[in-house]
Parts: sequence; C-alpha cells; structure tokens
Amino acid sequence: MQEEQEFINQLLSPKTQNQAFQQLILDYQRPLYNHIRNIVLNHDDTDDVLQNTFIKVFQNLKNFKGESKLFSWIYRIATNEALTFLKQKSKISGISSETLQNKTLDNLEADVFFDGNDIQIKLQKAIALLPEKQQLIFKMKYFEELKYEEISEILGTSVGGLKASYHIAVKKIEAFVSTN
Repeated sequence: MQEEQEFINQLLSPKTQNQAFQQLILDYQRPLYNHIRNIVLNHDDTDDVLQNTFIKVFQNLKNFKGESKLFSWIYRIATNEALTFLKQKSKISGISSETLQNKTLDNLEADVFFDGNDIQIKLQKAIALLPEKQQLIFKMKYFEELKYEEISEILGTSVGGLKASYHIAVKKIEAFVSTN
C-alpha cells in the first residue's frame, strides 16, 4: 500500500507526473486492453475506448481519494467507458444494444485480431445472451481471472452477490453450449 501511495504522489506531482503516467500506461495498457476487448469485442473500438480511459484517468487523478486501490479505480473507469461507448454506438446506429452485440459477434470470426475457434465463438454467443452485469462478472472472473474482491471494488457489488451472479451465468452458459 505504501508503494501505491508513493506512485499516486508521483502521478499528482507536476515534477514526476509525466514519467509516472508513462509508467501507468506501461503497467495497465495490456490488461486494460484485454478487459475492454472482452466488453466491446472489436479491436478498433477497444483501442478507442482504451485511449479514452487513459485520458479520463489523467484528467481525474486529482479526484482519486484512495478509497479503493488504484487498479480498481482505473478498471472502473475502463468498464464505464466501454459500456458508455457501446450505448452510444447502438444509439448512433439506431439499433438496440443486443442487436449491436449480435452484429459484433457475427463480425468476430472475420476479425484478424480474434484468435478464437468455433468453441470461443459459441462461448461469446452464450455470454451475449446474459444480462449486462452477469456478462461483466463472468468475463472479469473467467477471462481476466480477477478475484471476487477485485471485481467487487470495480463494480461496487457485494462479493456474495458476485458469486451468485457468476454461478447463474455459468449455468446459463453451460445450458446454451450443451444445446447448441
């Protein structure tokens, strides 16, 4: 915790801010890319959301109160940016978020940055049928292997509620995969 506070101080200090922020980008770029990609599914959209996330983090660092870990705070911003992006994209396209997600899934097979096989496509289609919050919880636990405590801080949900949502999501996905 002491190291994190020291790093936060470097991020806030005009003398060390640029170097510290470059380090933050180096440390978080890949895991945030994967997190955002799990939500928006499209590579180009993920890059846009990732860039917006780092801009928001930079603009709001002075408001970080340290009530959660820096990791959780940044992931919360990334999650909110990704969800906002999807809502705006569906609104601009004039289609529902479900339809947008289905179109994105259809395009996933042609995406050169997607290295999954038929089973991965089937899994993504099963996940797409889950309610938004269950999707997030499942993806964060299954793909990113985050601990329930970390997901709890990021999403602001109790650990018990997360465990229940994850369990329900797994059952729904198993049912979909076994029948399709």
